[in-house]
Amino acid sequence: MTHNTETKEHTHREIMIILSGLMTGMLLAALDQTIVSTALKSIVEDFKGLDHYTWVVTAYLLTSTASTPLYGKISDLYGRRIVFQFAIVSFLIGSFLAGASQNMTELIAFRAIQGLGAGGLMALTFVIIGDIVPPRERGRYQGYFGAVWGLSSVAGPLLGGFFSDHATILGITGWRWIFYINLPFGILALAITSAVLHIPKIKREHKIDYLGALLLVASVTLTLLAVSIYGPQDGWTDKTTLTYLGSGILLAVLFIKWETTQVEPIIPISLFKNHTFSVTSVLGVIIGAGMFGAIVMLPLYMQVVKGYSATEAGMKLIPLMLGIVSTSIASGKLITKHGKYKRYPIAGTAIMSLGILAMARLDTNTPYWEISIYAIMVGAGLGLCMQTLVIALQNAVDYRDMGVATSANTFFRSLGSVFGTAAFGTILTNRLGHYLVSSGFDPAQAGMIEKNTAAIAALPLEGKIKALEAFVNSFQVVFLVAAPVVAIGFIFALFLRETPLRTNADYASARSEAAGEALG
Repeated sequence: MTHNTETKEHTHREIMIILSGLMTGMLLAALDQTIVSTALKSIVEDFKGLDHYTWVVTAYLLTSTASTPLYGKISDLYGRRIVFQFAIVSFLIGSFLAGASQNMTELIAFRAIQGLGAGGLMALTFVIIGDIVPPRERGRYQGYFGAVWGLSSVAGPLLGGFFSDHATILGITGWRWIFYINLPFGILALAITSAVLHIPKIKREHKIDYLGALLLVASVTLTLLAVSIYGPQDGWTDKTTLTYLGSGILLAVLFIKWETTQVEPIIPISLFKNHTFSVTSVLGVIIGAGMFGAIVMLPLYMQVVKGYSATEAGMKLIPLMLGIVSTSIASGKLITKHGKYKRYPIAGTAIMSLGILAMARLDTNTPYWEISIYAIMVGAGLGLCMQTLVIALQNAVDYRDMGVATSANTFFRSLGSVFGTAAFGTILTNRLGHYLVSSGFDPAQAGMIEKNTAAIAALPLEGKIKALEAFVNSFQVVFLVAAPVVAIGFIFALFLRETPLRTNADYASARSEAAGEALG
């Protein structure tokens, strides 16, 4: 009955137009993870809110991570376009209000609204591409999304630095533009998707698992608060940290038990019986942790040890972007040509592990060309993994589960990035305190340097050298810990199964089957 509309194939031109809208939406979400970090110093000085500054990042991460799996399920039930556009509108409202905020409390609340939209932009982009392009052809298109990630990893710190370095732009406080710049791009994404994103919706009887959604959001929120705020701030054995962490884990266990009893669960536990889903989920967590470990630590090393400004540090990350862009586009085209994908995550995790391990050699005198080589290696490894895992996953699950499976994969990668950033940040702080004290600084001085790196400039030459050495030693420990974490990903990549990628004919038949099941 509706089968003929379901099997309609899009032309290359139509796909590229749809892609431009999706990429614009995804760029907004990816950019916002990095653009705020370099502008935080100006925001904090403006609002005198140093004690709450971590919440500006955490509020966004909380809502974007917790909402990601919900978007997949809701779009499976109500259709992709309307849910994707809801995500864009939420993101735009959050951006406008964040730019207009008058104090830290308002900014944190509006960042949470922004994050709610970002969760959908991240998750649904890959789901929609999965709807319109069969797995065999998907590589040539998904490589472009790797390019978006690469661009955002450099453009974010650069733009954040540029806006916050200017007191005012067009009569508006400089840092506010990091939010206002989203508005024209978001409106453009909205216009493009309204005009061209016509994916026939498969009507089916549905029931939303509200208790499951509540358990999932509460579990993720409590766990992330423990690892990203209370653990680093109050200590990992503190009563508050342990209470939040314990409650988060308990709710996660309850969520899993509840989901096994539901007809239409938020994340079907049966998906974990799918070998490829399980392997790509673990790889997503590991790659997310490794990626943020490198992307957060490298600019910090460049600013503190090398003395670059925020804008210069952003520029110096271009080799990382080149690595991501070149390998994600090249591997995508090769997957489409040969139909083989397993080799790329294996090579990617190996190259990324070696690149992060090589970063443990960085010291106060390391030349920029050497840093560039290591950054290209990490970027190349990321580019080979990220899109390839999505292609492998979407090829392995039933068409009807694609939305929820894809957004679950994005969810696990987001979790990895939050846990990775928290863990590596804690290691850095812990080791820095240790090395500063063992270099001869008293605990009060060491604490002051940890809280405000600008204090290093006021030290006498000998003290400055000792402080920078302490930073270098701490960074080396972080990279030495991060490398084996990514190397575990290499072991998991070896277990990935190579399944023949579905072609246009296979895919049309899968879509028809899903439509047939839905019609009952």
